[in-house]
Amino acid sequence: MSDERRKIMRVLSGETLTPPPLWLMRQAGRYLPEYRETRAKAGSFLDLCYNPEHAVEVTMQPIRRYGFDAAILFSDILVIPDALKRNVRYTEGHGPEMDPIDEAGIQALKGDGVVDYLAPVMETVRRLRSELPEETTLLGFCGAPWTVATYMIAGHGTPDQAPARLFAYRHPKAFEHLLMLLADISADYLVAQIDAGADAVQIFDSWAGVLGETEFEVFAVKPVARIISSIKARRPQAKIIAFAKGAGYLLKTYRRKTGADAIGLDWSVPLAFARELQREGPVQGNLDPMRVVAGGKALRDGIDEVLQNLGHGPLIFNLGHGITPQADPSHVTALVEHVRAWKG
Repeated sequence: MSDERRKIMRVLSGETLTPPPLWLMRQAGRYLPEYRETRAKAGSFLDLCYNPEHAVEVTMQPIRRYGFDAAILFSDILVIPDALKRNVRYTEGHGPEMDPIDEAGIQALKGDGVVDYLAPVMETVRRLRSELPEETTLLGFCGAPWTVATYMIAGHGTPDQAPARLFAYRHPKAFEHLLMLLADISADYLVAQIDAGADAVQIFDSWAGVLGETEFEVFAVKPVARIISSIKARRPQAKIIAFAKGAGYLLKTYRRKTGADAIGLDWSVPLAFARELQREGPVQGNLDPMRVVAGGKALRDGIDEVLQNLGHGPLIFNLGHGITPQADPSHVTALVEHVRAWKG
């Protein structure tokens, strides 16, 4: 099957479909009992990411259960710092940790061999494309340089990414070097995923929302534009979704400045503004994940608001961020049924 017949690829090319295709960020995750079972077998979280057999299994689980229109590669945004030998580790209840990096550490970074190190990820992509239903879009992804850099500077997640912001003000040249290096590595990584069978890719800038206007341009827009330009130069047909969580009004020019084919919207983006953004091209989003936890009327009303406002243009229905572990799998079933019953 040509990928043009895959519904999400059609929307990424600008078509409006009724009902819109859907997938959910973190659709393979801890809310599913089958995921928890596989996770227990895998050992560490990174072992799960790097073991193609396990990674394929958890990617396929929500496809089998819900029949989403896209599967997203099961991996993590921090595999790139792991490949850069930053001693990434995941402790239950603490989130990811790694050795914090300083100016000297940034200068010592070498991007050579990162894609080779991540060969198991490409093997997962290859296996997924052969196992997925023909009509299902396969999405690859990476973290945006700003978001990945915040973890590398602090050594862990922080509420407002103050360590990275402070480092960027104090050491602007070193920080720019880090962002550009991450951009170039990420572009190579995404091209490798596309070559292995990914139909489209998403760039996650989960911490874009802590940036001011000037910083957003330099730390979020510029590196993502560099990634997209590099991919498009090598793979002109590639389709790319860029998701800058919390960017708000700064999304107004984000598509034009980055070259993204579609932009992801978090749940705080007003739907009237989302309609403006949709006039320039496809959007993805933007149901509040807490409505999936609540279920019932709250879930149905939230879905209807998104569909009534964005369903008459090119839309990939999704959450405004990842599904949370406390979500009831039956509420996801209800979500899928409600979206697919929409007549426009």
